[in-house]
Amino acid sequence: MDIKSIKEQHKLLKSWDYTWTPLNKGYTDKTLYINVGTTAIKEKDVPLVMKEKFIGGKGYGLRLLWDATRPETKWDDPENEIIISSGPIGGITQYSGTGKSLVVSLSPQTNSVMDSNVGGFFGPFLKFSGFDAIELQGKAIKDVIVLIDGINHKVEIFEAPAEATDSHLLGEQLTEIFADNDNEKKNIGVVSTGSAAEHSLIGMLNFSFYDSKRKKVRLKQAGRGGIGSVFRNKKIKALVCKIPGVKGNLNNVVDLEAIMARGKKFNREIRELDAKQCQMREVGTAHLMEVMNDHDLLPVMNYKYGSHPDSYKIDSSVWKRNFTQNIPDGCWIGCNMSCSKGIDDFILKTGPYKGQKVMVDGPEYENAAGLGSNCGIFDPEYIIETNFYCDTYGICTITWSTLTAFVMECFQNGILNKERTGGLDLNFGNSAAAFEMLHQLGRGEGFGKIAGTGVRKMKELFIKNGWGDAAFLNDIGMENKGLEYSQYMSKESLAQQGGFALTNKGPQHDEAWLIFMDMVNNQIPTFENKAEALHYFPMFRTWFGLVGLCKLPWNDVEPENNAKMDEPAKVPEHVDNYVTIYKAVTGREFDKKRLVEDSERVYNFQRVFNLRCGFGTRIHDRQPYRAAGPVTIEEYESRSERYDNQLKEKVGFNPAGKTTEEKMKVLRKYRENQYESLIDAVYKRRGWNKNGVPTIDFLKRIGMDFPEVIEVVKNFQ
Repeated sequence: MDIKSIKEQHKLLKSWDYTWTPLNKGYTDKTLYINVGTTAIKEKDVPLVMKEKFIGGKGYGLRLLWDATRPETKWDDPENEIIISSGPIGGITQYSGTGKSLVVSLSPQTNSVMDSNVGGFFGPFLKFSGFDAIELQGKAIKDVIVLIDGINHKVEIFEAPAEATDSHLLGEQLTEIFADNDNEKKNIGVVSTGSAAEHSLIGMLNFSFYDSKRKKVRLKQAGRGGIGSVFRNKKIKALVCKIPGVKGNLNNVVDLEAIMARGKKFNREIRELDAKQCQMREVGTAHLMEVMNDHDLLPVMNYKYGSHPDSYKIDSSVWKRNFTQNIPDGCWIGCNMSCSKGIDDFILKTGPYKGQKVMVDGPEYENAAGLGSNCGIFDPEYIIETNFYCDTYGICTITWSTLTAFVMECFQNGILNKERTGGLDLNFGNSAAAFEMLHQLGRGEGFGKIAGTGVRKMKELFIKNGWGDAAFLNDIGMENKGLEYSQYMSKESLAQQGGFALTNKGPQHDEAWLIFMDMVNNQIPTFENKAEALHYFPMFRTWFGLVGLCKLPWNDVEPENNAKMDEPAKVPEHVDNYVTIYKAVTGREFDKKRLVEDSERVYNFQRVFNLRCGFGTRIHDRQPYRAAGPVTIEEYESRSERYDNQLKEKVGFNPAGKTTEEKMKVLRKYRENQYESLIDAVYKRRGWNKNGVPTIDFLKRIGMDFPEVIEVVKNFQ
């Protein structure tokens, strides 16, 4: 169907005019509320206390979601919301990495609060249209598209029956429909998901950005926790934001020259140092493939192993050959990291779009490692094609990778068989069966639909059906709080175990990536050192999600003298950049101490929100044993020299003459005790009691002692 015919089938359900509020010091102090069920639309003022305590981004999302829901609200209730917010720094164009938005909702996977960060145009465009955040509530009867028209200052809700559902088509269609000419395509931002999000709990959201060089609509993902499934459950097909264009100072900052000076210096670092450091401009985050393999940290076959002799087949040199080079691959205007790598004119070999040439965004490290080595598949074309289909179908690639690896280990151990999978031979390395499982989910049928419930619910189903030993399934099922692990081996890094399992939302590396500090460089040897790192880095990274920043420019390119600085892991010169930029945007008094304090308030509010939902205590911070040590005999024996030495040197146990089972039992007890000791140290440092609950005294000290917060916490004291 052509674009004109698609547009003709739109049915206008609601049109609402508003008075545009320009940005001042990074804020409009207005939010936009839309109920897609009742078609109610209204503007809300941001209370001063919300602005001061919650800052923006994730903070605004958490506060708005708390106010919109009740303790018993479920993810698929109409009152659940999806909130999208950038932050005061979001949308400036003079420093790299300022196009991030945070998406917050109640998660189908964890049944608690989920946040996911994402690049692309929508978040900044929403700000430029006059709103610091958007709340989406209710459930439409039929598929709708919401248009925020920042040119004519109106919001419209359309019934939209004719557009495609899958994102690679829908993004192009809507950009074409709402841009009056080709030059305006760069002024359109689209949020969408895909067909698999309708049939699963692991749906994600795609945020578009227009690649003026390629003249194509491209996608960045808010992947974690199933928010795309919430989107489709509400019958939202897409959000569209349209603006007049991006100019130099739409944020109306206090000191533009200070921001430009820091941006200019950082851009010089990228030009001069990136090729010698992480090669973000050539391979993006996929540069980590051989680094992880060389340090025994690359997940292989459901995190059993940390390296593999075939890993060279999917290392960064392979991706460098596949990625189109010398393209300004930034997902936000003015970002010089150029890390959003892409593959042009890839010919699909499977699925509903077989034979078509498509643009593939990625793969990034998480996709290459997860879809590849963690599933025992060392085929770059499989990884590329699966990456594409996960994106356009609207499912999280990290989650899909980890659940596929879990399914394959279950198949290898006889927990699953062809009868139970509907004929799929899901052994490690079987890419054909893995493709079919993915396409089944896209169609909403077969074993693919079971896989789309995620690792936790598959474990529960297999145990209920008597398929396999419950303890073994819980040991190898790589999820915590219902969220699948991202793609780093944490067995030999106690700090990284905490960095995954002691998070508020589940094991995602955006809170703390401490493997090298802990395991490789031994910079945090004591429990107290680890606890300090597991306080500082989650708080520091939380701040990125409050203000609209990407974390990659912080430490994926470092100043040349960084190794000589005090606390080089914190990249102090770049921290100073962020302090300066925040002050220059907002005019607030600010320093690196206040940066952490601002984050502490929001981080602890999220912890209490989890408590309000029935989660957030020590029992929910348990990790699967595979994250801490070897579950199987072959797993132990693949590193027997290392483990035997640890038993002698750390446990005081002589492994000579002992069976592998005996050694595994002793090692397991030691590692589980180590993790419990880490939890105690981290809780103490974070101001929480032994059950992981923030103390009332601590909440008062950080200024998060709202009556409704204290009321929740009192039930756990």
